[in-house]
Amino acid sequence: MSGRPESLFPLFAGVETLEGVGPKIAQAMAQAGMESPRDVLFGLPYAVIDRRRRDTIQGVDLPSTLTVEVTVGPHRPSRNRGGAYRVHVEDSQADFQLVFFHARGDYLKKVLPEGSRRVISGKLELFDGMAQMVHPDHMLPVDQASEIPDFEPVYHLTQGITQKTMFKAVRSALTRAPVLAEWVDPAQISSQNWPSWHAAIQAAHNPQGADDVASFAPARERLAYDELLAHQLTLALARQRERKARGIVSVGSGKLQSKVLASLPYRPTGAQTRAIDEIVGDMASESRMNRLLQGDVGAGKTLVAFMALLVAVEAGGQGVMMAPTEILARQHLEGLRPLAEEAGVVLEILTGRDKGAERRAKLAALEAGDIQILVGTHAVFQIDVAFKALRLAIVDEQHRFGVRQRMELSEKGQGADVLVMTATPIPRSLALAQYGDMDVSVLDEKPPGRKPIKTAIVSTGRMEEVVAHLRRAIEEGRQCYWVCPLVDESEVSDLTAAEERFKRLRAILGEGTVGLVHGQMPPAEKDAAMTAFQTGGTKVLVATTVIEVGVNVPNASIMVIERAEIFGLAQLHQLRGRVGRGDADSTCLLMYQAPLSEGGRKRLEVLRETEDGFRISETDLQMRGAGDLIGTAQSGLPKFRIADLERQAGLMAVAQTDARALLNTDPKLTTDRGKAARVLLWLMKQDQAIRLISVG
Repeated sequence: MSGRPESLFPLFAGVETLEGVGPKIAQAMAQAGMESPRDVLFGLPYAVIDRRRRDTIQGVDLPSTLTVEVTVGPHRPSRNRGGAYRVHVEDSQADFQLVFFHARGDYLKKVLPEGSRRVISGKLELFDGMAQMVHPDHMLPVDQASEIPDFEPVYHLTQGITQKTMFKAVRSALTRAPVLAEWVDPAQISSQNWPSWHAAIQAAHNPQGADDVASFAPARERLAYDELLAHQLTLALARQRERKARGIVSVGSGKLQSKVLASLPYRPTGAQTRAIDEIVGDMASESRMNRLLQGDVGAGKTLVAFMALLVAVEAGGQGVMMAPTEILARQHLEGLRPLAEEAGVVLEILTGRDKGAERRAKLAALEAGDIQILVGTHAVFQIDVAFKALRLAIVDEQHRFGVRQRMELSEKGQGADVLVMTATPIPRSLALAQYGDMDVSVLDEKPPGRKPIKTAIVSTGRMEEVVAHLRRAIEEGRQCYWVCPLVDESEVSDLTAAEERFKRLRAILGEGTVGLVHGQMPPAEKDAAMTAFQTGGTKVLVATTVIEVGVNVPNASIMVIERAEIFGLAQLHQLRGRVGRGDADSTCLLMYQAPLSEGGRKRLEVLRETEDGFRISETDLQMRGAGDLIGTAQSGLPKFRIADLERQAGLMAVAQTDARALLNTDPKLTTDRGKAARVLLWLMKQDQAIRLISVG
């Protein structure tokens, strides 16, 4: 398995080896991520044009793309430069005009000599009662007309590449596609009636109608499945290695846990108890825990996490809890401190801020085992951080780091159990895509005593009422978040939206009442603004979405979200979960800019009706799509070229079962199907999996 299988060499040659691809086009293709024939083949057409030849344009509803044989009539050059150059043509029953802008007359006279017969294909439209075709796609002598396909696939283009170039490159790449041994479970192939990989890639690029470019076309479904299977095989291999890696057996005495439970003013929910039991079971087993704790905002993940940390301490070891940012790490510290005091364990924090003597003292205490539970940021990864006996690592807000970082973390404590927590309720298909290598515990009940949050939908036209409402709340001593949208991707506009709102609110509500945080601030300023709000110094915090994860200000009871219609539902739900943490009744105002589309209204109404994060995220997935759902840029979600997670969610679950089953019977992938699966991993560029096999 040392290198790429020879059967795939032609697909991994340079893209300039394809017909019609010179250095300049190769460069444009490379910029669009097409570096080899393989990449070209995975860019499937998204539409198809019917270019079957007809006798006449007579009786066709326009506009329409048509292919017809004509006799070329007189040319009428334009009177002014850049005007329309027209050529009159006639088919067997009707006549129309070909129109060219910025035309070179001598060229057109050569291509369309008057009196000649030509096959013309392009979009025909009515203009002032006259049928015209502006810049036809094809104009060929009758004996060359067979070059025009009956059904022409339409490809996504990038700058510097035309449909013709793409069509030619794909045709050339298809001749390189090898016949490969089957890696999909034969039962799956026959029940779904799927073609082989080779037949599927040919069919996908030769659609014979609209159904052939839909995600349910058998060829497309099969190719999508290949992608999902390769991804799930990678996750299953990672999981297999994790399970093989000997874990540390941690059995708690229950002494510290019972102290904490006795001190709580309420009993844990059924879901919390179940999750704790699952984690305790994993920690006691010989293989290493690799579990995801998925809980909605306010479902009580902190308690579950702390119980797990106590098992590590009771068993004579240490636990670490990691958060993506300093603010969140400090917040975990605040949340855990009262529990740690009840249990009588030593809790400490380590972030990038710790310097010099203070840092050295903390590191020494960690190594000596005097610090039993450490809370920290990624600073915990640094080389000089050593534990005396790390038994459990908990990672918060997983989607900020992917599978690779999970692996790094587990290297820190040889065999330490890993628990990942996320507050983002993710639909099952996405959870499988992102966490397919893990076992999952879900907290789907709210702890008692959580007050429901009242959600209202208001138009931006009522801004003054909203501000007046704020002023009254502030006078009653309450606090408020005001979230501004990230307008484009460009940081500049994100800044202006938040800064404008900050200035306007400050002018109305008074200096010192309003604070501001946004993504472009230096970390120290951001922390200062957050702290001022947490301690009640400022009453209103204007923010871009940096506050969505984890901030805890029990006194904040109002959340205003501006331009709510452009946020994802899951994100709105996360933001709303920042209020309703104290004793006061809380409100969330979703402000939209009229007019609101039908879909936009439907999405916001889901939020008004339910606080169930899972229901909300399912709706979001149906309405918006997977990439948007978890912001593909920072998620661990792979970018699938063909598979469509919204429409093909069911395939993901099949792929997971299939991948795990294949590895159970053939852990080293040495059977015929196993060897075929290795070829699939190479074909899909799953380098990580390939490394796992070669070292495994």
